[in-house]
Amino acid sequence: MKNLLFLVLLLPLSLLAQASKSCCDVSSTSSFAMLASDEKFRSAHLEPIPFNFVPEKGKDVSFKTSDGVDGRGFEIKADKETNAYLFVIHEWWGLNDYIRQEAEKLQKELGNVNVIALDLYDSKVATTQQEAGKYMGEAKEDRIRAIIKGALDYVGPKARVGTVGWCFGGGWSLQTALMGGKRISACVMYYGMPETDVEKLKTLNGPVLGIFAKKDGWISPAKVKDFEVAMKKASKKLSVKMYDADHAFANPSNPKFDKESAADAHKLAVEFIKKYLAK
Repeated sequence: MKNLLFLVLLLPLSLLAQASKSCCDVSSTSSFAMLASDEKFRSAHLEPIPFNFVPEKGKDVSFKTSDGVDGRGFEIKADKETNAYLFVIHEWWGLNDYIRQEAEKLQKELGNVNVIALDLYDSKVATTQQEAGKYMGEAKEDRIRAIIKGALDYVGPKARVGTVGWCFGGGWSLQTALMGGKRISACVMYYGMPETDVEKLKTLNGPVLGIFAKKDGWISPAKVKDFEVAMKKASKKLSVKMYDADHAFANPSNPKFDKESAADAHKLAVEFIKKYLAK
């Protein structure tokens, strides 16, 4: 009888512990997706000015994915054949013309590197804060991972891959690097949600450049510090550049981006990618 009473008393404590663990054990990708419902976060992203980009070299491409729905992207091939690829991952707006323009710009600067801007929203492109929040909140992690895996299959097992992304895409730039294994040569993440799971970080193959903002209220300096600690524990190479700016200061779609800081960050990112990927 005493044993039964003990179990009855113990059960609520066990359930409470499990509930506490489940409510706090949120993945980095889910944590960022939750910002879709944050009014301050939405209002911090000024709506892009309408823009129609006419590509010089880039073309829309599609590729097979494990879930049976083709993935899409915008690809710019290098003039010479190469196994080096840079995956460009869009902001929370989707694969809009600003990202396409940025992808072509990066290909020109990098030279002998193929560039693919991935479409993680399956052709949906937001023009308002409400739409962007909706699309980011509705984006399913399994589908995003299927698209990334499909892109990795598309470039092939001998490819050397680098990644770069901003905001929503910054976090997924790091996640792509984690998924890519030995093919990954470099990862650049602009104020995306860092991964702090040390065991996951141990699977990284290439170095990471993290570009962050001191005034960022979401990817805060404290979160960046936790990331640095986790990367050190995982024995992985991380370079961090912290700008005296706010979140989204270098977003290609931001109509009031911080020109000086954005230009410096871009230069740093290109030099980093050239060093580790375009060699």
